[in-house]
Amino acid sequence: MVHDGYKRMRRVLKGIIRFIRDHGALAFVKFVNRCLRSLTASGHKVQMTLEWGLRPNPEWFDHFIDQHEQWHRTRIPFPWERGIFNLLAMKPESKVLELCCGDGFNAHHFYSIRAGSVTSLDFDPKAIAHARKHFKAPNVTYLLADIRKDLPPGPFDNIIWDAAIEHFTEEEIASIIRQIRGRLRDLGTLSGYTLIEEQDHKGHHEHEYEFKSREDLARVLKPHFKNVLVLQTDYPTRKNLYYFASDAPLPFDPEWQSGLRV
Repeated sequence: MVHDGYKRMRRVLKGIIRFIRDHGALAFVKFVNRCLRSLTASGHKVQMTLEWGLRPNPEWFDHFIDQHEQWHRTRIPFPWERGIFNLLAMKPESKVLELCCGDGFNAHHFYSIRAGSVTSLDFDPKAIAHARKHFKAPNVTYLLADIRKDLPPGPFDNIIWDAAIEHFTEEEIASIIRQIRGRLRDLGTLSGYTLIEEQDHKGHHEHEYEFKSREDLARVLKPHFKNVLVLQTDYPTRKNLYYFASDAPLPFDPEWQSGLRV
């Protein structure tokens, strides 16, 4: 009886959809959606100006701005590279620790679908409040924490330090990496993203140390891990570094590919 009722409901819904399509309503819906996209793009452009046009700038970036305005206008995809590249090192059901998670966009849109659990940390109460409000997922937990002293004990399969390593001094970076090393499983992987230092200015006025090259970043990681890989992508607005560090095979190694579960 329930199954018959479900089939009847599906037929009714298909009939409604077919009527809308055949009588021009679909064109109207597309027009409304186009107007809404234009409206939300304008709103997020204003938000970008208000937050980033004058100092002080926020410590974290609202990636709704990328999603609704900047990506379409600039055609620059590196905000999505960050989430996708970190996924390369993550096997299904991994236990993940995300450092300096910011707005929670990547935890929700990239990591949560593959990880068994994600613990995302940030020291900014506004960032954590934003993440908890907008990016709820049953396997993601957002915690207020200063990663210099409040890292959870682990162990973790993956630790992601994305778009934040440059916010610390060289001494702090070395100390945090030692703590990361102690919280990774034997074959766990550290991955993340940073940007290359510009010759005439920093990418953010609160950055403490911006890396000068792929080699400069590898120099910091190699004392702690057997295997280190740093990739670079270049765009008109910045040059990006993506890094992987582990005692296990890294993405694109032959051993890594043969062991990847899909």
